[in-house]
Amino acid sequence: MNGKESDPAISVNNLSKSYGSFLALRGIDLTVNRGEVFGFLGPNGAGKTTAIRCMLDLIRRDTGTVCVLGKDPQSDPVRVRELCGYLPGELRLDENISVHSILKYLRELRGGGKNCYIRARDLAERLDLNVRSKIKNLSKGNKQKVGIIAAFMHCPDLLLLDEPTSGLDPLIQQTVLEMVKESRRSGSTVFFSSHVLAEVQTVADRVAIIREGQVVESGETSSLLSGRAWRMKVVFAENTVLRTHEIEALSGITLDEVSSDGRELKLIIDGGMDELIKELAGYKVKSIETERPDLEEVFLSYYGEVSEMENIGKKANG
Repeated sequence: MNGKESDPAISVNNLSKSYGSFLALRGIDLTVNRGEVFGFLGPNGAGKTTAIRCMLDLIRRDTGTVCVLGKDPQSDPVRVRELCGYLPGELRLDENISVHSILKYLRELRGGGKNCYIRARDLAERLDLNVRSKIKNLSKGNKQKVGIIAAFMHCPDLLLLDEPTSGLDPLIQQTVLEMVKESRRSGSTVFFSSHVLAEVQTVADRVAIIREGQVVESGETSSLLSGRAWRMKVVFAENTVLRTHEIEALSGITLDEVSSDGRELKLIIDGGMDELIKELAGYKVKSIETERPDLEEVFLSYYGEVSEMENIGKKANG
């Protein structure tokens, strides 16, 4: 363990970075605790990749401070990168050598011994990757697997993963998410950047949402969801005569939709349910389905519709 165990794994204060006239990061603050999985959510162009690159001093910040595992990456970049496993969003590999050669080079560069070699081999098998293949013969997904193995193989204190499941088939995506959970259980910290809401919700202890270079929300995943409205679908028996005006009048209940035959209601619940349950008790109810809020609702409250989200900030800033 490097730095004091009580210190955060990552501490970012007032971090700003511009590319010419384009301000990619606008004074962001982040704290990532040791031993947690921290989800960093935002669409392409929001500033996720720029933030990670500043954390590793791969690009120089304009203003602000960054501390990674108790060290300033500008004053001690080599040591910081030794302690971290980094998967870039845009992976560039020498096309003319084999997967085995790249992993062997990285193992020697990091001073990894036999255990590092064994772990790389085991990860390749787990991800269904032939290490004898030349890089130029690999698909995008298999190249991504190489980057994932390179990040995980030396059991780093901190993993910085930029869109780790990009280009992978669903089964391998699940394997990568399991690897993230296993790293957390072994004591590593994981900084998980993604625009895929469901996978972040699955693995992250805490989440930050970044929009146009600014962190607009941050907190425990459960806390971000707990204050949100959720949905209910109620199906009534045939020939039921509903008094919808009485249901609409209940505190914290919004009538979202009524089916054409009047037997099905869709409600939005923003508060307690006691009054609603008492009201429904006066009817013959066939079924009730509830839909809890998820990170997508939190995310879209800042970004609007999904179609809009895809077009935000398509600049050279992942």
